[in-house]
Amino acid sequence: MRRLVAPGLSTVLMLGVLLFLGGWQVQRAAWKRAVLAEIAAAEALPAVPMPAMPALFTKVKVEGVLRYDRAGLFGAEGRDIAGRPLVGAQLLVPLERPGMAPLLVLLGWVPAMPTDLTPRSAAVEGYVRAPDVAGMFAAMDDRVGRRFYTLDPTAIAAALGIGTPAPVILVALGPVALPPLPDPAHTLPRPSNNHLSYAITWFGLAAGLVGVFLVYARKVLRS
Repeated sequence: MRRLVAPGLSTVLMLGVLLFLGGWQVQRAAWKRAVLAEIAAAEALPAVPMPAMPALFTKVKVEGVLRYDRAGLFGAEGRDIAGRPLVGAQLLVPLERPGMAPLLVLLGWVPAMPTDLTPRSAAVEGYVRAPDVAGMFAAMDDRVGRRFYTLDPTAIAAALGIGTPAPVILVALGPVALPPLPDPAHTLPRPSNNHLSYAITWFGLAAGLVGVFLVYARKVLRS
């Protein structure tokens, strides 16, 4: 029996950790379902005039002048267009609003910078996105070429030569675009919910641990 004390204590300790992790993932799964339900509810609502401090993922409608002459490109994204692969990016255009800070707008995917860069009035409907923080391995922005890989409003505004921007980004929403592009986002973003599978994995490891210990204990008791 003494030979089972140390393995038994180790098993109990590890079992507690595995059960805790499994239970935590169950809680995370419930939280993520609530988040997804909130996003679905927000998506079903009509867009509202953009408030001064909008909540993230709020659907808003903003009017102003799209400064295509100050446009840039964000990121890199491949698509299959007319049977051939193309690598494009999101068209990033400042929206000037009377008496308010300019707002950076992601109008949608384009294969290249548009040739018509004339500023024009527009009403844009979309959702509010938080800015990015450059990671250690993020690609370097090409400020001269107006090609950006981190959505940092302050840095982008300085490169585009506009005033102090709003601290959030507007992502345009719309139907699937036919030429002429850009092709906007069609839905609000939805984070994946894999937490239940993670919970099953942790609980499965816990069951396996108990099984291994029982086999070991049976062998020890028979010896």
